Amino acid sequence: MNNFTVNSLLKTNPKSQKVVIEGWVKTFRANRFISLNDGSSYENIQCVVDFKNTSSETLSKINTGTSMKIEGLLVESKGKGQKSEIKVEKITILGECDMNSYPIQPKKHSLEFLRENAHLRVRTNTFSSVMRVRSNLSFAIHKYFKEKGFFYVNTPIITGSDAEGAGEMFKVTTLDLNKKNEVNFNEDFFGKETNLTVSGQLEAESLAMGLGKVYTFGPTFRAENSNTSRHLAEFWMIEPEMAFYDLKDNMDLAEDFIKFIIKDLINECKKDLDFLNQRLIDEDKTKPMNERNELNLLDRLNIVIKNNFKRITYSEAFKILKNSKPNKKKKFKFPILEWGVDLQSEHERFLVEKHFKKPVIIYDYPAKIKAFYMRMNEDKKTVKAMDILFPGIGEIVGGSQREERLDVLKSRIKELKIEEKELWWYLDLRKYGTVKHSGFGLGLERLILFATGMSNIRDVIPFPRTPKSAEF
Repeated sequence: MNNFTVNSLLKTNPKSQKVVIEGWVKTFRANRFISLNDGSSYENIQCVVDFKNTSSETLSKINTGTSMKIEGLLVESKGKGQKSEIKVEKITILGECDMNSYPIQPKKHSLEFLRENAHLRVRTNTFSSVMRVRSNLSFAIHKYFKEKGFFYVNTPIITGSDAEGAGEMFKVTTLDLNKKNEVNFNEDFFGKETNLTVSGQLEAESLAMGLGKVYTFGPTFRAENSNTSRHLAEFWMIEPEMAFYDLKDNMDLAEDFIKFIIKDLINECKKDLDFLNQRLIDEDKTKPMNERNELNLLDRLNIVIKNNFKRITYSEAFKILKNSKPNKKKKFKFPILEWGVDLQSEHERFLVEKHFKKPVIIYDYPAKIKAFYMRMNEDKKTVKAMDILFPGIGEIVGGSQREERLDVLKSRIKELKIEEKELWWYLDLRKYGTVKHSGFGLGLERLILFATGMSNIRDVIPFPRTPKSAEF
């Protein structure tokens, strides 16, 4: 006998063949019908029990959540909505489930309740689908870069550099910081002040200077005390870095990359996406008309893969937003008043969803709102930065051509009052065979939010880390 998964059984032609399946009970009806799932598919396999010839002791142990092994015949189903089912010959209880205390009962649960039970929420249809989407996207990311000749590299999680210049970092130390006397980081474990990384970009740049094209894919951390549906303290970043690439090359790669992984997801996770799409449609029906999504999930995905991304400069975007006349009931919460302001999510979504009705790449941003390492343009006011904006989410990718000129980079570091000695090795890259180079960052959780239609970033990572919350 072969051991099967639910997913493989659903694809198998029912022909009275012997099968063995292990999984968890989703529902048990009339002492006869078991819906079994092993996590391999959104769908369950129905197992029909001959309760007259099954011991009452075994039947009494079958509840929602019980794990079991079932042996039987795969046959054509007589019920509606399924082509096959298992005619059960033998049941082995692997693990009983206390029905009185099991939180994941077969009913609708709030997302907040499920966050409180994050160790069990993956057993629900919604979260099992989200996690399968996450897995497939992660695999597609590695597949794309492998096919494009990139090398996968691992950059440090503990770092002495602040790549973003934001200062919102988690300190890593063995010292007692509560002592009244001044802390001497020379006596610390690493002999200097260190933090959890917010980005592997700077280190990836150095590796690209020898390997040509690299990417890093790992956890990053930000100590931003922001308890919103868009922020996590621990999140995963994909950061490719390419030697000899200018800003246009960077934008071309980012667009091609995103289209590839979304197409791959549609091919690999059709049933999960159909379920999540219907979930979003049903959720919208409970909202007031003015709060509903104008596009369903599958529409959003298709907009990405079927359109060339619109490319405009920051100045062009500013003019469009400045001159726009949105509906009186939908005025911008943050008015566009002067050139140089940072765009808010509402501005980004307006450009994508209302004005162009397709993904947008904004480039050549004001230098004062961007990081020190971005290449200065000839106008001395803007830098070769780019952001990719998506429907329903706003910014999903941020990148730039990096500043390869040593004198300009030093000037920028001084202007922003960054300690040059902390970046001595980064400056060396400009001393020894400098070349133009570019890269971008894509937050995995932001991508999954877009791909699943979930509204809270806490619901697309297995165990979210947020202010005042590090459970599990």
